[in-house]
Amino acid sequence: METALPGWSDFNVAVAGAGAALAGLLIVAMSVNIAEILKTETLPARAGSSIGALVLAVAAACLALIPGQPLWLLGLEVLAGVGLVWLLEAFAVRAILREEGRHGAGRSGKVLVGALPPALFSVGAVLLVAGADTGYVWVAAGSILAIVGAVLFSWVALVEILR
Repeated sequence: METALPGWSDFNVAVAGAGAALAGLLIVAMSVNIAEILKTETLPARAGSSIGALVLAVAAACLALIPGQPLWLLGLEVLAGVGLVWLLEAFAVRAILREEGRHGAGRSGKVLVGALPPALFSVGAVLLVAGADTGYVWVAAGSILAIVGAVLFSWVALVEILR
């Protein structure tokens, strides 16, 4: 199988499988404490953003495995997906900024954890559209941070919410 990114096949298969499994576990984790999550100001929007970034990581990995796809098309596909993730992140940031009782570092950390993956996906997508295969390094970094962010959010949804 020949892809536009031949050296990335194993990485993409791993991200697609691990990300899809983690997305399912994240949704189950949220369902355990859904009543508590819905009582909070920020967690529903942050959940949407976290799941969106994770699904983009899975989709980008699957799209990168399509044989013979040109880099510019992969870039456009990732760019379309990241547009949706930015929309979800905008709702999360709005909720975080309106949250009472949190100041400075607490809010900044939440915004950074949510915004960093789509920022990396965006840079990577633009580079891919321009024909630079190095853009996929940025997409890969966004995928890894989306996975890390989803694991952190899972902890919040399962444990921290009950404190």
